[in-house]
Amino acid sequence: NMATVPVYCICRLPYDVTRFMIECDACKDWFHGSCVGVEEEEAPDIDIYHCPNCEKTHGKSTLKKKRNWHKHDTGQTTEVKPVQNGSQVFIKELRSRTFPSAEDIVVKVPGSQLTTEYLEENGFAEPILVPKKDGLGLSVPAPTFYVSDVENYVGPERSVDVTDVTKQKDCKMKLKEFVDYYYSTNRKRVLNVTNLEFSDTRMSSFVEPPDIVKKLSWVENYWPDDALLAKPKVTKYCLICVKDSYTDFHIDSGGASAWYHVLKGEKIFYLIKPASANISLYERWQSAANHSEMFFADQVDKCYKCTVKQGQTLFIPSGWIYATLTPVDCLAFAGHFLHSLSVEMQMRAYEVERRLKIVSLTQFPNFETACWYMGKHLLETFKGLHKAGQQPPAHLLQGAKILNGAFRSWTKKQALAEHEDELPENFKPAQLIKDLAKEIRLSENASKASKADTSANTNAEEICPVEKEEAPSPVQVTPPPPPVEKLPKKKTPKTLKTP
Repeated sequence: NMATVPVYCICRLPYDVTRFMIECDACKDWFHGSCVGVEEEEAPDIDIYHCPNCEKTHGKSTLKKKRNWHKHDTGQTTEVKPVQNGSQVFIKELRSRTFPSAEDIVVKVPGSQLTTEYLEENGFAEPILVPKKDGLGLSVPAPTFYVSDVENYVGPERSVDVTDVTKQKDCKMKLKEFVDYYYSTNRKRVLNVTNLEFSDTRMSSFVEPPDIVKKLSWVENYWPDDALLAKPKVTKYCLICVKDSYTDFHIDSGGASAWYHVLKGEKIFYLIKPASANISLYERWQSAANHSEMFFADQVDKCYKCTVKQGQTLFIPSGWIYATLTPVDCLAFAGHFLHSLSVEMQMRAYEVERRLKIVSLTQFPNFETACWYMGKHLLETFKGLHKAGQQPPAHLLQGAKILNGAFRSWTKKQALAEHEDELPENFKPAQLIKDLAKEIRLSENASKASKADTSANTNAEEICPVEKEEAPSPVQVTPPPPPVEKLPKKKTPKTLKTP
């Protein structure tokens, strides 16, 4: 007899095991999510649910409060299921929060001023925001270029990694499927494409990274084109992010530095300095089983909020820990690069990444190979300088010491098996380590000798030591040399000894 089968929901159909249902806390009837407009992934964030009928008498459904969100919580809500980073509740609360402005730390520089000389003089330890792309040497398509053009030039069949923001889970889709979702009028989920590397597609001809990136990049400059191990594909990423997309806190793979250019829309960056204490906290947070329920910025002293608007370009230095939120649909281009101004931080970030066994969508493949090629280049550079009676700049000398320390640890008997597949072909590591150590010694002895000379000839008060910010020391690496003494511009000429 049909009458005995219970029916539910506004559709009055019997129970169907394949369809998600939610119970109304007022009338206690059960409703299909699809009939009442509730997604299955939203359900855990709902505290009290009222069906469309009961809403009229009992008021709207209420969402759960996030635990640990505000420091002044009374602690009475501890039994509430914590909110997932990326969920709708999370995004709503993140938007309403205030953060210290990035004005305090971000350096604003016109594109034409961002040269290797500028960075060698000022360092690259703080993020740099370039308001207009003029003078950067950056090529991007016109702002009329849009997501359908990306599909056209990359190819509709291309498989892309897509992040489901609410679940913070990744899946694969064909680009055309993602583009259909992007243009659909009623997007049911928040999906995000952040690692579409397109350097091998027709779209590549529209985008050229900033000049400074090409000048600094180890891979661009020192990785041979004919090497057996192919160059890491990390130079040209396209980011298609819909409103409310969120990427949780991370350090870019290999401690690489990054550039982001917003072609359309805008992007908010939450930036945390790579101080030693913060990196240790980050490592602990990443290791926690429930880290997707903890907002990492709550654990550190300061997290800065930086909004990058249409047409602006942001450069993020090595080791910075950052998250991103997309307040409006956004199309952006980005790239990652290793360079000699941050060898210490790159190595430290790489060690953290290895310990955590992080595999990110934007992995920096063959990081060690890039280091070996750079080591070889430094050896040749130092030899050339020494032949000419000159000395390498302090940051290169320091970088060479850190690299050589890493080379030693990667080639130890017990470690070699883990590292040898990243050794470039035809490399003789033991010889390179020995030769590089010799050139480093020559430079250090020369700088000691010149110091002794100058201190004999210069009045002690005139010497002004350079103030050097203490950089976190990476694992298994020689300690940095004492601060280099900078000499005043006017030097007393040395008295020539007559033969």
